[in-house]
Amino acid sequence: LVQLLESGGGSVQTGGSLSLSCVASGDTASTTCMAWFRQRGGQEREGVGSMLIGGLYPIYHASVKGRFSISHDAGKNTLYLQMNSLKPEDTAMYYCAAANGRCLESIRSYDFDNWGQGTQVTISS
Repeated sequence: LVQLLESGGGSVQTGGSLSLSCVASGDTASTTCMAWFRQRGGQEREGVGSMLIGGLYPIYHASVKGRFSISHDAGKNTLYLQMNSLKPEDTAMYYCAAANGRCLESIRSYDFDNWGQGTQVTISS
């Protein structure tokens, strides 16, 4: 079991930037991929981006490509999400997730086994 703790959410104006962090603990040796998801009010959870542990094969949802960037610090067991040029439609609860199996280039929620509690991101116009 992997425990995930997100931080870094908050409120910024349109065009601003935020950086999210997700610290993993527990059985991290079994983790194959990590990802960020988000859930906007009344909508299903959607994948924002993911990568293999080690930083390979990053993949992003089309709506954030070019604006968001995922990175991973293996020494700190921490996943990051750098969000630039933020838009009101980026407002959501953002979740960190970890997979223990096949997950290459996946941002499908069913490929991920462990989830954090989420951190709120609010973008004002």
